[in-house]
Amino acid sequence: MSGSPRLLVLWCPDWPVVAAGAAAGTPPLAPAAVFSGNRVVACSASARRDGVGRGMRRRDAQSRCPDLVVHQHDPDRDARLFEPVAAAVERQAVGVEVVRPGIVAVPVTGAAGYFGGEEALAELLINEVEAGAGVECQVGIADGLFAATLAARRSALVPPGGTQAFLAPLPITELNQPGDDRGELVGLLRRLGLRTLGAFAALAERDVAGRFPKDAITAHRLARGLAERPPLRRALPPDLTVTEEFDHPLSRVDEAAFVAKTLGERFFAGLANHGLACTRLAIVAVTEAGEERVRVWRCAEPLTARATADRVRWQCEGWLTARDRPSTGIVRLRLDPEEVVGGQALQLQLGSLGRDADAAERAGRALVRIQGLLGPDAVVTPLLDGGRGPAERVRLIPWGEPRRPAVEDRPWPGRLPAPSPSRVPPEPPPATVLDAVGDPVACTNRGELTYPPATITIDGGPARRVLGSAGPWVVHPALPGHRSERPLARVQVVLEGENDDLALLLRVTVGVDPQWTVEGVYD
Repeated sequence: MSGSPRLLVLWCPDWPVVAAGAAAGTPPLAPAAVFSGNRVVACSASARRDGVGRGMRRRDAQSRCPDLVVHQHDPDRDARLFEPVAAAVERQAVGVEVVRPGIVAVPVTGAAGYFGGEEALAELLINEVEAGAGVECQVGIADGLFAATLAARRSALVPPGGTQAFLAPLPITELNQPGDDRGELVGLLRRLGLRTLGAFAALAERDVAGRFPKDAITAHRLARGLAERPPLRRALPPDLTVTEEFDHPLSRVDEAAFVAKTLGERFFAGLANHGLACTRLAIVAVTEAGEERVRVWRCAEPLTARATADRVRWQCEGWLTARDRPSTGIVRLRLDPEEVVGGQALQLQLGSLGRDADAAERAGRALVRIQGLLGPDAVVTPLLDGGRGPAERVRLIPWGEPRRPAVEDRPWPGRLPAPSPSRVPPEPPPATVLDAVGDPVACTNRGELTYPPATITIDGGPARRVLGSAGPWVVHPALPGHRSERPLARVQVVLEGENDDLALLLRVTVGVDPQWTVEGVYD
């Protein structure tokens, strides 16, 4: 059903801590944690037993574990020291893909048949990594990368076709894996009572797409045991590969770092020109002596220019510093996109300084130039401010001005309850609301509708039957922040449609001669 490939995932628990300890020479069993921005990003099992956890502040972690060994987060170090693990797996299986430092994935079908079954393959790779790299690891097998990763954390071999049953009872927090940044979505799902992957998977895909952020669609596919995104069904251009040759062979890490940035930008720009983004990247290095090294990196999210450069740099550092490093320098580097998706899957944000500072800086310069040509109000960004109605709460701020709320965050009597409409028309169209006998519906000063609405006509269109309604929510002129001299009320309605029902937010003037308008649409 899922179409997801059957994968074996080999996971080295707490890899950032293991790599940091190996680089610093600290005892492997000592309680230790890796910090980034004064918060724990990974910690050892002994530290967890003392109450240390991911996301904890350094002061809190050290108060719980006074003997805690502190390491700083260093992705380059983690990737460089992980190369021997990937090489050990590659000695026994083909098609090794590095998901991130600490996790590798291997296609199961061919290797399992050669070594006598999936269980025999898993045991072989565990022994090979322990002997070749001196690292403890766990192995899991399932259909799809997400399920196989969770299986590895539990040392489980999920039978073919059993991925959904395996995922269903797992907690919803499993969607927030390192690097996925789904904490806000997971918190929302928990507040809605969806505490397991199975409960989330039971929702209709149409409801998830209409009621949750865009990333929830990917998360919903994972919870159902499907691939992260549907396959790209289009012919790929032949010129996506990027190759760089060097007159002077690369033999130092600093040289590789400089080359990686340029190569990553060229690779990303070439894909972007065709509306594509890469999720599986093959890095191929050829040495002066003719040796060829290949490593494939699999990524949950499409690669940006910086993410591509990081992986090229990490891989070159791993090759140049490994015990079995090439005998001569690298004279050719090639980047091959082994799997691509449509460019719309790459969600770049103008203010994403923490994700891609270079892109944010370039975007900022471009926006300032547009303001110089068209005026300061030509570029604005939205800010959610205080207010009651959906249009009142959105304030547009010219680019470069401080993004501070103009109204303090306080209780707002009459505020519309969540969720807010997904579309707010700039010019609200008029509406006619009638009761069952065809009389106009009004809202009294006591905040009650004169009769239940039965049919609604929008801007002179056909009358549509009302399937349900909620409200009204009345806003009086005496309330702070009210911008009208006459009381207003808001009503939510669901209208019957030929193909699909329509949910609207209506606004009406309170009292005699009611004026109805459509203030928002729920998609």
